[in-house]
Amino acid sequence: MEEIIKAEDLTFWYSDIDEESGGTENRVTVFEDLDLKIEKGSFTAILGHNGCGKSTLAKHFNAVLLPCGGKVYSAGYDTSEADRLFDIRRHVGMVFQNPDNQIVASVVEEDVAFALENMGVPQEEMRQRVDEALKAVNMYEYREHAPSQLSGGQKQRVAIAGIIAMRPDCIVLDEPTAMLDPVGRREVIKTIRRLNREEGITIVLITHYMDEAAKGDRVVVMDKGKVILDDTPQNVFSHVEMLKSVGLDVPQSTQLMYLMEQSGMPCDLHVINETACADFLYRLLTKTKLEVSLDNKA
Repeated sequence: MEEIIKAEDLTFWYSDIDEESGGTENRVTVFEDLDLKIEKGSFTAILGHNGCGKSTLAKHFNAVLLPCGGKVYSAGYDTSEADRLFDIRRHVGMVFQNPDNQIVASVVEEDVAFALENMGVPQEEMRQRVDEALKAVNMYEYREHAPSQLSGGQKQRVAIAGIIAMRPDCIVLDEPTAMLDPVGRREVIKTIRRLNREEGITIVLITHYMDEAAKGDRVVVMDKGKVILDDTPQNVFSHVEMLKSVGLDVPQSTQLMYLMEQSGMPCDLHVINETACADFLYRLLTKTKLEVSLDNKA
């Protein structure tokens, strides 16, 4: 498949100057020689404990940060080329953890139109794009509201609408539900899943919620600046002990399967959601009941 984002031998470090030691530069390396590709139209979740480098990586996709070594290509553009920054951000939009950091206007529809005004989009087309974007995130009826009157989940959907209005090929979301309650989380995840499935927008979701990652079609797990797992959600979450060893959890359904395995019971560690778990348990109980019935007849 066609790639929309590609990191090649990516190296990045944060540095500061220690004045007390005579101006010595101190470097903290986040990742070194990292390779990762994101396919167009995919829904990729990136997992990792705090400090593993996942948010730093996300900022490279949108050229918020630039490589200290290696290359990152977003929508075919080299992110280190300053004259391509506008093109990169038209194709690869980014939504941050706190929606208040992205909302700049006092009226919802004006906020969604803000980037389009900077892009010089004609008024008639701008009106159409704003309306379409708000409808896409189910916020059209709030178009004349003040963002301050909205819930956290609604604000985040307005922030997503502002990116959608630019008509990007990819949206990178850096822990967009971390500050939301369960209802807000569900609203946002439902929205981005629909954008991926119905609009074909590539989604890169940075998260620490296992149930959110399980809804993607690919999960990348990072630890200490390296990719340690990269596969389908079913295959990634089957590595229960490895995930726990790096400070991560697994979906509750997978945890149940794991506990069953530890007790010597039949299980399937590729179960990652409630429906699959219920189906497995039903089949198991039905089979057990049948075996007991046959034993009694014998």
